[in-house]
Amino acid sequence: MAITQDEELIFKPLTPSIGAEVQGVDLTVEIDDVQFQRILDAWISWGVLIFRDQALDLEQHVALGRRFGELYSHILPDAKTPPGYPEVIELHTDAHSERAGGESWHTDVSADEEPPMASILHITETPDTGGDTLFASMNAVYDDLSGPMKSFLSGLTATHRASRGYNAVHDRNQPQGPSTVPLGGWEFPDSHHPVIRTHPVTGRHSVYVNTIYTSHIDELAPDESDSILAVLLERIHNPRYQCRVQWRKNTVVLWDNRCVQHHAVWDYFPKLRHGNRVTIKGDRPFFSPPA
Repeated sequence: MAITQDEELIFKPLTPSIGAEVQGVDLTVEIDDVQFQRILDAWISWGVLIFRDQALDLEQHVALGRRFGELYSHILPDAKTPPGYPEVIELHTDAHSERAGGESWHTDVSADEEPPMASILHITETPDTGGDTLFASMNAVYDDLSGPMKSFLSGLTATHRASRGYNAVHDRNQPQGPSTVPLGGWEFPDSHHPVIRTHPVTGRHSVYVNTIYTSHIDELAPDESDSILAVLLERIHNPRYQCRVQWRKNTVVLWDNRCVQHHAVWDYFPKLRHGNRVTIKGDRPFFSPPA
């Protein structure tokens, strides 16, 4: 595919459907409005943008996130945040880690009533090999559904449970109902979102269910819901919908949580991987029928 170049900026697509690497920008300095708009347009088009050799400090990372919108503060009781930066979450794995976050396909915090719009991850330490992140275009997954399946799914909603996600990453075997209190009095209620989501900028449709948070489709019987979810979630594993990011030190990746899922591969134990992530607030998912 042809490389797109706008003055200093170069966008090199990773695949036909998702992901592009950006060259010719320094994220450690303030980006002018014209350049930022080009980055924003490319992000909306490709869903995932990769920036190499960006030695961001925390202040610069937070400032970059705020260019996209109001930042999301993480409320999980065990979220690790640097002192003075509640908007930043630390992601760290080493020889003492018992797990790594994001090992199943998901979109970040979909159980929120207004799930985050975007995430920006800056990896500062990474193994020489391994530790890649897979991203999947849920627009492309939707586009390849048959017409009757698209019609059937239109207007259906699914329950997303934060307790389900918390229990999964902590190997906790406790009830996953709306009143579950995982730790220290923290309550994680349910949210109900459309199975097919309309992107507020592009108007494109995407499949909006995921392995970690989605428990069932509200309007269907349990066995029907399980079968439909299995069909939809299995499609994410098709490599034609994916791109794979190989991290290097000081790589920054920006992705669109509204139409992209990701899966972090933990294949580097016991080696060290460390990074920081900021997340941008979003709005309530909705479905608009095709014109």
